[in-house]
Amino acid sequence: MTIYDIAKIAGVSASTVSRVANHKPGIKEETRRQIQELLDQYDYRPNETARGLVNQSSRMIGILITDIRYAHHVDIAYHIEKEMEKQGYCSLILNTGLSDEKKIQAIKVLSQRRVDGAILVGSTFQCDAVKQALTTYLSKEPVIITNGYLDLPNVKGVLVNEKEGIESCVELLADKGHQKLAFVLPNHTPSNLAKQKGFIAGMEALGWKKDELWIYTSPTTLEDGRRVTEQILEEHPDVEGLIFGEDLSAVSGIRALLDKHIAVPGQIAVIGVDNSRYCDICYPRLTSLNNRMVEMSFEAARILLDDLEGRKNPEKIMLFSGIIERETT
Repeated sequence: MTIYDIAKIAGVSASTVSRVANHKPGIKEETRRQIQELLDQYDYRPNETARGLVNQSSRMIGILITDIRYAHHVDIAYHIEKEMEKQGYCSLILNTGLSDEKKIQAIKVLSQRRVDGAILVGSTFQCDAVKQALTTYLSKEPVIITNGYLDLPNVKGVLVNEKEGIESCVELLADKGHQKLAFVLPNHTPSNLAKQKGFIAGMEALGWKKDELWIYTSPTTLEDGRRVTEQILEEHPDVEGLIFGEDLSAVSGIRALLDKHIAVPGQIAVIGVDNSRYCDICYPRLTSLNNRMVEMSFEAARILLDDLEGRKNPEKIMLFSGIIERETT
């Protein structure tokens, strides 16, 4: 059923039906009521593509994440999508991977789909390749980066103070008598490198020298979490605490410790980062740095909506992390 069919049945022009469907003024109340009844009866829905051509708006936003298998980033995308849906926007979610080429290609796709704006999930998008791609393909559309920022006129960032958060994690373990600590860096994103700086600062405050610290790099998988934990135990059997840059690896690390009959947290305490769903379903339940995923999602969606509707916001908004202590510390 098209707008022309409705107009023919109602005995009015197609433009009159269009004005009613789009809630425009200038229509007699009785005419409006009759046309609305027909729209409801035939379950008429405006053609969003055609409407977008008229209004220069697709009512679509892009959401880019690097790995759709990782629960933390998927949860962020989920909350953003739900918030945007409430305001009548459809979300195009793309899985980019970590390579610059894939990120550039994804941004190009968003441009081809004529999105009204975009949200890039994670500090991995804070890089020169993405900056150039945004300049080339999405220079006029508002772009929000969660836990990252790029110095471009159309980009804003929602950041979390994870460096200070990890410093607090070190302090917490030290207060509980665990001072021989190892840190597991997931990968070299700006966010993770900030966590590493926090670990270094926290350990230096305890009297450790930077070149003496036990810092490891490991992908965020169950297999790699176990592998790196076993490596730490082999190289530093006197280790008293493990801080993982992400929860999934921490959960696997706990399993490796328990399989070796090492008491957690009695012998070795464990802390993760993200405060994800993994924390409450592992045993013992994982202490984690809460980097405000839900609040970050809502802020990113709010700022994007503000930009789309002409409201101003600061270029950067900082959220403060906090430790959610459970059974591993």
